[in-house]
Amino acid sequence: MALPARLVRVALLLLVALSFCAGTHHAPREFRKALDSGSVASIFGLKFLVNILVVIGWILVTATFILCGVFLLLHNVVGDTCVSMDEWVAHPTEYTALDDIIPCVDPTTANETLTRTRDVTSQLVNLVNQVITNVSNRNFPAAATPFYYNQSGPLMPTLCNPFTADLSNRTCTRGEVTLENATQVFRSFECQTKTVSGAEICSTVGRLTPRIFGQMAAGVNVSLGLYQYGPFLVQLQDCTFVRDTFTNISQNYCPGLEMHSKWVYIGLVLVSTAVMLSLIFWVIYARERRHRVYNKQHKPGPMGGNA
Repeated sequence: MALPARLVRVALLLLVALSFCAGTHHAPREFRKALDSGSVASIFGLKFLVNILVVIGWILVTATFILCGVFLLLHNVVGDTCVSMDEWVAHPTEYTALDDIIPCVDPTTANETLTRTRDVTSQLVNLVNQVITNVSNRNFPAAATPFYYNQSGPLMPTLCNPFTADLSNRTCTRGEVTLENATQVFRSFECQTKTVSGAEICSTVGRLTPRIFGQMAAGVNVSLGLYQYGPFLVQLQDCTFVRDTFTNISQNYCPGLEMHSKWVYIGLVLVSTAVMLSLIFWVIYARERRHRVYNKQHKPGPMGGNA
């Protein structure tokens, strides 16, 4: 829409300039007579082009008013949304307009969920460590099936439990493997196997068969997922994450959105109003010029005839 807008502005400037020239007494008679016709295009014989520009101008006015309404609606929506977010964040225990859209659990339930998540993570780590300590790191005799699978080589490190017995945070000790790199470390203890009497037996040096390693890796991945994403899921439950996000939006984005959307629709109103008034005045001016030309052409002469 930039090109039609520029054409309309050029046409309007041309009209103002030519109207000024028409008001001077030093303009040539033919030029003033052309201006008296009420149309700039009469100078060049392009009245059809001017009519097209007028139509385009009215289309632009209509489109600009529509855009103004859209941005006014956007401004009101942004304002109401920001107010609703502020009320929801400031009054967490009271009923607000967003409570039906964003259901939240009470803090007690959320804390219980976090406790259960830590408990499951700790139990899975303890189970993996029991397998490492009681099975993989022991050298059983060949008759001690199913615990014997010809495990040999360096002993495996145990898995670090991120929680203590009371489910508080715990720091890993030296020689323990963290949940983040446990799968890579344990893979180095995997051996190649062969089937003997329906059982997997290591044929190379190693402490884990592929089957045991797969089960151990699954337990480690579950523990890691619960440990990393458990607190975040709890924040989603009690809406802590949503409140922090709404606070950030309200403080950093809402003022700018409201101000800029207001400026946009006010600017669109001014532009569309100016273009509309320019078109209206130009039409009135053209009609008056045509009437004056008509009156001059039909004015009685000195001898009673037409001029």
